[in-house]
Amino acid sequence: MTTPKQSPELTPTVEDLEAQERRLVFRQFTHDDAWALGSLLVELARERQAPVAVDIHRAGQQLFHAALPGSTPDNDAWIARKRRVVERYGSASYLVGARFRAKGTTFEESSRLDPDTYAAHGGSFPVTVEGVGVVGAVTVSGLPQLQDHRLVVEALEHFLSRA
Repeated sequence: MTTPKQSPELTPTVEDLEAQERRLVFRQFTHDDAWALGSLLVELARERQAPVAVDIHRAGQQLFHAALPGSTPDNDAWIARKRRVVERYGSASYLVGARFRAKGTTFEESSRLDPDTYAAHGGSFPVTVEGVGVVGAVTVSGLPQLQDHRLVVEALEHFLSRA
C-alpha cells in the first residue's frame, strides 16, 4: 500500500506561494482600503472564533489593528516580527520560511537575522500595488502559521475580487 502524496492544498509549495503573490496585487492601497480589509479579516476571524490579532501597515504607518478575544500581547510581538520579514524580503513571511526549508535549512539557522526581531512564520503578506511594488503588509497572528497565512490570503482574495 502506498501513502498518498500530501496535497499542495495542505502544504503549499514555494511555486504555489509565489503564484499567490503574483495574483494578489492591488491597483491602489488607501487608508480606506486598509480599514475595509482589516474589517473583513476581523469579520472572518469572528465567524471562526479565531483568537487573533490583525494588523495592517503601509509605508511604516500602522493603518489598522484589532485584537480579538483570546489574543494576547505575544500576538502583537509575532505580528511585528513577521511584518519585518515581509518588509525586508518583499515576500510573504510563510513563503520566506518555505524558501529556506526548500534549501534544506531554516530561516533561523541561515538568515543571520535576530529571531527576536524577525520571524519567517506564516501570517504576514505583502501589500503590493501594481506598478509600484510592496508598500506594506497585512498580518494575522494567533493561529498555527499555515492557518494565519490562509486567513490573510482568503481575505485578500475576497477583497480583491470586489475591487
